[in-house]
Amino acid sequence: MTPEYVGKDQRHESAHLHVSGAAQYIDDLPEPKATLYAAIGMSKHAHARLNHLDLSRVRQAQGVVAVITAQDIPGENHLGGALKDEPVLAGDKVEYIGQAIFAVAATSIEAARRAVLLAEIDYEVLPHNIDIRAAVAAEQFVLPTKRLARGNAQAAIEQAMHQLSGSFALGGQEQFYLEGQIAFALPQEDGHLLIHSSTQHPHHVQEVVAAVLKRTQKDIVVECRRMGGGFGGKESQASFFACIAGLLAQKTGKPVKYRVDRDDDILITGKRHCFDIAYRVGFNQQGLIQGIELDYASRCGISADLSGPVNDRTMFHADNAYFLENVAIVSYRCKTNSQSNTAFRGFGGPQGMMGIEYVLDEIARHLQLDPLAVRQANFYGKEGVRDLTQYGMQVEDNIIPGLVAELAETADYQARRAALRTFNQTSRWVKKGLALTPVKFGISFTATFLNQAGALLHIYNDGTVQLNHGGTEMGQGLFTKVAQVVAEELQIPLDLIRCTASSTEKVPNASATAASSGSDMNGMAAQAAAQTLKQRLVEFLAEHYQVAATEISFKAGQVRVGTKAELSFAELAHLAWYHRVSLSATGFYKTPKIHYDPQTMSGRPFYYFAYGAAVAEVEVDTLTGEYRVQQVDILHDVGDSLNPAIDIGQIEGGFVQGMGWLTTEELWWDHTGRLRTYAPSTYKIPVAGDIPERFNVRLVDKKPNREATIYRSKAVGEPPLMLAMSVFFALKDAVESVGNYQYSSGLNAPATPEAVLMAIESLRKKVN
Repeated sequence: MTPEYVGKDQRHESAHLHVSGAAQYIDDLPEPKATLYAAIGMSKHAHARLNHLDLSRVRQAQGVVAVITAQDIPGENHLGGALKDEPVLAGDKVEYIGQAIFAVAATSIEAARRAVLLAEIDYEVLPHNIDIRAAVAAEQFVLPTKRLARGNAQAAIEQAMHQLSGSFALGGQEQFYLEGQIAFALPQEDGHLLIHSSTQHPHHVQEVVAAVLKRTQKDIVVECRRMGGGFGGKESQASFFACIAGLLAQKTGKPVKYRVDRDDDILITGKRHCFDIAYRVGFNQQGLIQGIELDYASRCGISADLSGPVNDRTMFHADNAYFLENVAIVSYRCKTNSQSNTAFRGFGGPQGMMGIEYVLDEIARHLQLDPLAVRQANFYGKEGVRDLTQYGMQVEDNIIPGLVAELAETADYQARRAALRTFNQTSRWVKKGLALTPVKFGISFTATFLNQAGALLHIYNDGTVQLNHGGTEMGQGLFTKVAQVVAEELQIPLDLIRCTASSTEKVPNASATAASSGSDMNGMAAQAAAQTLKQRLVEFLAEHYQVAATEISFKAGQVRVGTKAELSFAELAHLAWYHRVSLSATGFYKTPKIHYDPQTMSGRPFYYFAYGAAVAEVEVDTLTGEYRVQQVDILHDVGDSLNPAIDIGQIEGGFVQGMGWLTTEELWWDHTGRLRTYAPSTYKIPVAGDIPERFNVRLVDKKPNREATIYRSKAVGEPPLMLAMSVFFALKDAVESVGNYQYSSGLNAPATPEAVLMAIESLRKKVN
């Protein structure tokens, strides 16, 4: 039967509120009369002991109501990581510039921010380090080093016809959500707290705040109606802001709002992990990898935070779409005197993929082959052992060879590549580049226990429905998709369904909205709740009208009861209520099939893979290093889409965000350990003018997910970001034309115009 409400273009459930400015974010909520405003005193040194802290002038400042330090924390002074290795407020030492030392509540935001500047702190400055390889050499790690191997990489490399080795620096990325970090804590009766938190993980915030305040989780309610973007930056790190607001609210007994400005937000919070990647590879004349060693070292910051699973996912995606028969991967999780890095869209997967893509590009240049041909030669096969990943999971639904071939044909890759080479031979100063890169991305939390979701559904006696689930809405359209699922199950129009704020009070113990699993898991949980209610209504009608259950059907807001009655859904709801039928139900879902042993790094950590590919064409001014992305063609796999309009929007947005990571967004620390790119004036995210001049996005047609996901759809949140690798390798292609494709450019990411120009100048020296 053709679906009525899923698989169709439906507008975002809050679109009309977004465009009119009526959508309420936390800073838009009405403030009680006694509301106070928080600010923190931040470290001015990257590493130092706190010999003496004099806050007398802070306490005496105009408008200040309360000041707290680490000694004022009634519970556990840590931010909830498994290792308990990062305090809410620093105790006897600080480890990065921007770390919180104390907090203030005042009668206005300005008063609070002015007051924290009055602190007199005696620091004993200690040596600091932000260099990744220096941390490796000194064995300074936040977590133990991990290794993953298959076959004998060293022997295979040495026996191969060709060998290459090298390294590649890959920068991090600031999440730069439109709505900054914010928490609003409102005291309730008997010491309880309601916290409005801009978070992707309300349960984590609840858990951490309860531990810090020395309360139980039942005493803390965390709510989030919507976020103005998250991108991973509000998965674990929103808890810090909620803790500060909660501590001050508990101390003063008054509502406390903690909202940081953009500069402080960037200084305080963690980013996408920067990586230093080294490799050694052996391959044959066709570019087929016979053995490879990959060395991934990441800047984690001062604590583990989410660096463990992030770096694990890097190792799991070091293959991308390629079978690596003999492979040895090492992952160093480096401690540095910088912000604790955290989740970011892709969660380590993009860094893993960039490593192998860089190696394949270097192999193609060395052999003077088309990089696409080298990539295709290494794709996972369709039979036997060439379907097995390095961590032991079989690639059961491999569509990447056909997907890439289709894109190469529809995007006219070969003809454009030939025309581009001809252009570069005759154009002295302007050079063009072209690249096609694939994506294979695993969907699920690698921590198996997180793959669970709950939902709560109410039908009111007027036939309207209230929907709540454990997922959070950050603009990605999750609430819309889950509402479509409920509409389909109950066969009622979407405008009869209202999605309510994500709340720990309604769905307990919910996992983060992350790992691209929001629609997969929450959609299934909501479907289960809807099916329970529908079955309950069918049983009621069968008994009430004395008909068989098989004679009852729901369609487009109407319910047919054999030949005896036809009711609107509203009439049915009222009739069921009148006859004391429960019209509320919960739903639960846990992802099947997955299992994973973190000790051996083996198993099936992912339910399935999402696939895609992109062709990017760029034009580079070799005198200045400036460039334009002229055309991008994307073919992406979303299974049977729940909402094609939203999915295409996610693909476009993810691609542009990934392009920013690899081209313009540069994190730069000075010699004192201070992050200098901490504001829109110095940190450059993509803007409208950076969008490709010709931007063509298509969904793979008629490829439903082979796994029993919600309506056979596939996740779309993270995988499209990695399609932007095509832009980086198109830039690398253009740059290396300066040396007639004979030399490696050594181009690192982000490939800013400065980096591109330096790579060009380096090649010119080699040629001359």
